[in-house]
Amino acid sequence: MSNPKFTIFRGINNQFYFRLTSINGEIILSSEGYTSNQSCRVGIMSVKTNAPHDSRYDRKLSGFSYTFNLKGSNGEIIGRSESYTTMAARENGISAVKRDAPLAPIYEQN
Repeated sequence: MSNPKFTIFRGINNQFYFRLTSINGEIILSSEGYTSNQSCRVGIMSVKTNAPHDSRYDRKLSGFSYTFNLKGSNGEIIGRSESYTTMAARENGISAVKRDAPLAPIYEQN
């Protein structure tokens, strides 16, 4: 087991992204691209603020794939989940984000 954490990394398109990994090491939330490291950090702070609120989660079903988006108070998507095979697994993913995001430290990937 590892500690939950946010990891900031730079994509091949030169944009900054973050991932939130849970205590089991699985990625439970991923971001859109940001133009700067600082704006990526602002996105992480928005996740930390909004994660505890169930009303901020937009639950989705597409075919047999269950996903969720975490939205900010302005309605913009600030994080997307991985795909889950069951509704229960998706709810466990949401619970993990609620539990892990508020206190997860931020790391930079080189």
